[in-house]
Amino acid sequence: MKKVGLYFGTFNPIHIGHMVIANHMVEFSDLDEVWFVVTPQSPFKVKKTLLDDNHRYQMVFEATKDFTKLKPSKIEFDLPQPNYTVNTLVHLDEKHGKDYNFCLIMGEDNLKSFHKWKNYEAILEGYDLYVYPRVSEGTIEHQFDNHPKVHQVKAPIMEISSTFIRKNHKEGKNIRTMLPDGVWDYMDEMNFYR
Repeated sequence: MKKVGLYFGTFNPIHIGHMVIANHMVEFSDLDEVWFVVTPQSPFKVKKTLLDDNHRYQMVFEATKDFTKLKPSKIEFDLPQPNYTVNTLVHLDEKHGKDYNFCLIMGEDNLKSFHKWKNYEAILEGYDLYVYPRVSEGTIEHQFDNHPKVHQVKAPIMEISSTFIRKNHKEGKNIRTMLPDGVWDYMDEMNFYR
């Protein structure tokens, strides 16, 4: 049974920071694959700033196509919106549970607010969390310290954000080095974020 890390995000756009973290998770932990789960709409983000779901999925596809252990996923596109992670996990288990053991990948910043997630206890009971370091405010709830299901992975700290890329691209700055080639080509061709 393959162990799959689910890396959720709007990926608006996906950038080299996302790629470095996902690749580090798959090469330096016991995960066999990482699936980039493109979220159509986060309960916490305003929809109007997001590119169309299929364009963001296409950019993730472009970024991952040369990496056999990294895969794009649009599993959430068919689920009712706004959607919660717990629903996606249940859906994936029903669909692929006999072939895959699913885990969650999240930044330390998300772990700090994990106790506010819908049904977080059920998530923690059924799934391992793979946590990568992030520079962020606040502290991790003591209940997640040394928890057997919470695995801290010493991935590189990536200080690149999609917001930074969108803002600076719009201002005409060259942000090409922050994006996988296929993502840059697609973004440029489609004239996104200008």
